[in-house]
Amino acid sequence: MKRMLMGAVLCGMSLAAAAQQVQSPAEYQRRAEEMYHRVWKLYRVPQHGLFSEYYPQQFKDSLTYMQDGNVQSKEVSYLWPFSGVVTSTVVLMRMPGKKAAYSPFLDSVMTGMYQYRDASRKPAGYQAYPVKFEKVDRYYDDNGLVAIDYAEAFENTGKKEYITKSKEVFAFIMSGWTDVLGGGVSWLEGHDDQKPACSNGMATLSALKIYKATKEPYYLQQGIKFYDWMNKHLRDSAGLYANDIKTATGIANPVYYTYNSGSMLEAAMMLYAFTGKQQYLQDAKQTAESAYHYFGKPQEGMRSEFCDLPWFATVLFRGYAALYEVEKDPKYLKAIIARVDHAWENQDQFGLLNHNWSDKKEEKVKPKWLLDEACIAELYGRMAMMNIQ
Repeated sequence: MKRMLMGAVLCGMSLAAAAQQVQSPAEYQRRAEEMYHRVWKLYRVPQHGLFSEYYPQQFKDSLTYMQDGNVQSKEVSYLWPFSGVVTSTVVLMRMPGKKAAYSPFLDSVMTGMYQYRDASRKPAGYQAYPVKFEKVDRYYDDNGLVAIDYAEAFENTGKKEYITKSKEVFAFIMSGWTDVLGGGVSWLEGHDDQKPACSNGMATLSALKIYKATKEPYYLQQGIKFYDWMNKHLRDSAGLYANDIKTATGIANPVYYTYNSGSMLEAAMMLYAFTGKQQYLQDAKQTAESAYHYFGKPQEGMRSEFCDLPWFATVLFRGYAALYEVEKDPKYLKAIIARVDHAWENQDQFGLLNHNWSDKKEEKVKPKWLLDEACIAELYGRMAMMNIQ
């Protein structure tokens, strides 16, 4: 499935990297802003108000994260990598004194994101490529990301249009809920062969983010419903989340990615904050520790530590950040940021980071994917605001 086919490579550091000293908040803020503006400069396609999939963009790159298999990169990026720019914008707006500076950027990317909205199919939802170019599939996990970005943009700005749009997107997600396997949604509209962690984890967070913004009980109820379904069908005994469950067999696919556990770690901490129930905190702590050990070890041919994909690791980082706000133990955050800092010191000629966060020369000469770079601004922006020592 989409979030699985990208592949992962060996980076070759150990958990000892967690002992690395972190930089100052000022330095992380500088890096966040530097990378953000670099992405804007290199990837921006101004005539469309969108971004390119790669830089340099050669239109020879095969995109392997679609239902239809390999697809060539096109005039602008697909929705998933574009959402990385939106999220980094939302995060940078929260840095002290930066709201006004990044408000125009938020207006721009939100206008861009709306280009993916398809109202020709009911209910309205966001398709994988801008509507003005062609009609393509609508993925439930992509829509979860859109709903989250809108909800967090509402928190940043107070603009009601954003929370209204977030609710609209969540209604589209709920239109995919079926009773097969007791609930949950599939990967994309019209395909019911599997129910994956990516779609249902982001649906969980979507509901909880809207509840946080509105305090409307319906969204808390739906967030708990998705959370419980995920725990029943995809959570293993160690607290990690399997990639998907096949609807024909009811058997979970025992492949694990950082972002599936990361989204549910963040969801558990949100539910703990909303309800005060200790079980959610215990769930989060178990997932955090298991993910630290499982994803923190390189697996040849599979993943480096915390680096099955940079954006995947960023989602796990968000979960760790939510846990840190309660537990104040920085070891998980330090382990991931050590990998990013290593990558930062090994940029290519354009100032972009290698896909696998390594210093391998063969990686430096490859075109760089938008999502791999946009998430770096988000990571450093979050670190700048946490002031971890």
